[in-house]
Amino acid sequence: METFSSRRSPVISTNGSVASTQPLASQIGIDILKAGGNAADAAVAVAAALNVTEPCSTGIGGDCFCLFFDAATKRVLGLNGSGRAASRLTLDLLKEQGFDESHPLPSMHAHNVTVPGAAAGWCDTIESFGSGKLSMAEILKPATRLAENGFPLHPIAAYYWKRESEKLLREGNKHGKDLLIDGKPPKAGQIMKMPFLAQTFKEISNKGKSGFYEGRIAEAIVSVVRENGGLLSLEDLSHHISTIVEPIYVDYKGQRVWEIPPNGQGITALIALNILEQFKLAEMGHNSAQYLHTLIEALRLAFADSLWYCADPGIVNVPISQLLSKGYAKQRCNIIHSKRRNDSIQHGGPFSSSDTVYFSVVDGSGNACSFINSNYMGFGTGLVPAGCGFTLQNRGANFSLNPDHPNALAPGKRPYHTIIPAMVTDAKTGDLLMSYGVMGGFMQPQGHVQVLLNMSEFNMDPQHALDQPRFCIGPGHEGAVGAVAIEDGIPESVIKELESMGHDLQGPVKGSGRSIFGRGQVITIGNWWADDAERNSDVVLWGGSDPRGDGAAIGY
Repeated sequence: METFSSRRSPVISTNGSVASTQPLASQIGIDILKAGGNAADAAVAVAAALNVTEPCSTGIGGDCFCLFFDAATKRVLGLNGSGRAASRLTLDLLKEQGFDESHPLPSMHAHNVTVPGAAAGWCDTIESFGSGKLSMAEILKPATRLAENGFPLHPIAAYYWKRESEKLLREGNKHGKDLLIDGKPPKAGQIMKMPFLAQTFKEISNKGKSGFYEGRIAEAIVSVVRENGGLLSLEDLSHHISTIVEPIYVDYKGQRVWEIPPNGQGITALIALNILEQFKLAEMGHNSAQYLHTLIEALRLAFADSLWYCADPGIVNVPISQLLSKGYAKQRCNIIHSKRRNDSIQHGGPFSSSDTVYFSVVDGSGNACSFINSNYMGFGTGLVPAGCGFTLQNRGANFSLNPDHPNALAPGKRPYHTIIPAMVTDAKTGDLLMSYGVMGGFMQPQGHVQVLLNMSEFNMDPQHALDQPRFCIGPGHEGAVGAVAIEDGIPESVIKELESMGHDLQGPVKGSGRSIFGRGQVITIGNWWADDAERNSDVVLWGGSDPRGDGAAIGY
């Protein structure tokens, strides 16, 4: 991963398109489409395949979210597949154990295991948005075969698997070896088999959600959490449900950009786009110092709001309409200085970074599924339930331990969530323009904004837009505060000019360090992003996959 060079064309097709971080998973999605499944069916098949090929980023022991565009009705719906904190876990109990805002829980602590929402999320995606032509067993069968028969590990996944493998070997993690080969992480090109994960998929195929949230698997989850000091119970698992949600949106220059509402951080991208609509960005020049300065300041302002207000809406009243109003955006816009960083921008507290998978599917009927799935920090806690073949997430690390914070830990509460899928429709006609996302902790809304503007303001095709160098506010564990990482490819003259404006910069970041800029996937319907001379009316799919990952866009 120390070298970085790529030249890819967008993948153009007519009958369907899948873009993910892993070529084998993308092909499985295409196979489901060819078997008669729709975008939602294929998305769940891809999610399961990625659990097999990239368990260092995603899995059924984590959470998921999706947006689904129904071509027949032109309606966008969302699914919140995030889990909740243990019903017995309180701030007072943590204080008795010596943990508070000044002394937070270690990120790998079993208290940070929230109920895994992905299994229910997969089932509910099929039930709510699927074609009805394929059973869950048929949808999970390709990933099950991959886990049973083995698959060759790809290079970037091998890098992250090795980097995160110490979590699998830590004391008290008796079954971490199930995700290793002879006690060591698999190497690129090595065949990896995951028989326990295959068995987990079979139980869900046969029993649905109850195969995960009741019985053997549920008991194994509770057992490993309790053995490591957590409080998750069988009742916490059996009571878990996904939530079908109305997505939130803003209109940006004729494009309606859709995100999942809080507890997801998609609102950050929308606030930033509302602010940026007040500026003539194209006239500044792509990735010029003034352009990057304006984006950085707008995103800092957006994070200042979202890191305070983004919390479980079932428990906290989040003022979404106020935060997304154009009037509020104009007020926030006035804070941005034209030539100097504003040091007064503050936000609501420290958060952590993330590893995730994002992928997109569009089928031949025009339905689309924008899907994201994550363990949170690599393997999450790294804890592996006996005989299950997956790790448990550590999403609880994103709760605040400040009792006055809207995102404060509470029993049965969903935490602030970094993973966000996105979608774009025509603001006037409702036609689907794009299904896309960029994974990677607090990089995600930053990536959503940068990739969209590459296309909307600078007429880049999906692949070209993903290839462009990015910035990331708050790389590492600071959340969206502190220094700004600048990716290799942004000119030295621009970096010096940004520093003269008062920005604290890191970089240019090269090699494997580029992981902080996320890995995105984009599928557009038509070339709406092209300038007038190049645009045409043909309804074809344009797919792009991030060169920072192993992935590929595949069409047919």
